[in-house]
Amino acid sequence: MKNGNTVIKTTNLTIGYNQTPVLSDANIVINQGEVVTILGGSGCGKTTLMRHLIGLETPLAGEIFIKNTNMTKASLQTKKQIKKDIGVMFQSGALMSSLNLLENVLLPLNEHTSLDQKTKIEIALLKLMLVGLDKYASFYPSNISGGMVKRAAIARAMALDPSVIFLDEPSAGLDPITSKDLDHLILELAQNHHITFIIVTHELASIRRISDRAIFLNEGKVAANGSINDLANHTDNIFVKQFFNSNQTNHSQRQEHEQRSKLL
Repeated sequence: MKNGNTVIKTTNLTIGYNQTPVLSDANIVINQGEVVTILGGSGCGKTTLMRHLIGLETPLAGEIFIKNTNMTKASLQTKKQIKKDIGVMFQSGALMSSLNLLENVLLPLNEHTSLDQKTKIEIALLKLMLVGLDKYASFYPSNISGGMVKRAAIARAMALDPSVIFLDEPSAGLDPITSKDLDHLILELAQNHHITFIIVTHELASIRRISDRAIFLNEGKVAANGSINDLANHTDNIFVKQFFNSNQTNHSQRQEHEQRSKLL
């Protein structure tokens, strides 16, 4: 699955807003089939990095390559074509409230394909089935749980069969059990459908469950890059150590609380 083919690479990437850098000189490589998490404290540039990688923002300096295409120099037509191979799930799910789940998943198919309507509906229902929501196709976002909204948003992100999917804080607002179920879904999709996932998150439990590798941002730089074990135990960066130690303490406290609850 992880065949070593590079799907995303940045060289000396500097990003920010109004000429003010948020992240500087970032050199990142993401390979096909990896589940990579982007970590860091609030305001470190995680979501900003994601927005630049998916082409919503223009870098201040440096280059972004997607499958060997230099997106910072590519034509609008080339960028449009490349972006079809990228799926995105934003933090809130960003489903259209006036459309049911089937209609939401149909949106990218209607916009980017010339398939007949019957085929598009079949594809949309298949994507909903992959996330366990085919029986809820006629439901509206307001009639389902937060976890189901996230699953529906992933189904929509998969509509065009992208090889890369970005997830922005997928576990935000979810209870631990729902979050764990969502993590298992992500792993299943990565393993069975060879999708590369790039996930912005700060949830250590999820990070440990799903990550092949993590990229840690701090003070405007890529502070660390490696397996969770490497980042937690072998980094020289004090902030990275504090992040994992603090989150590990919180994780242990939650486990103790869950165990006590089972005994009551």
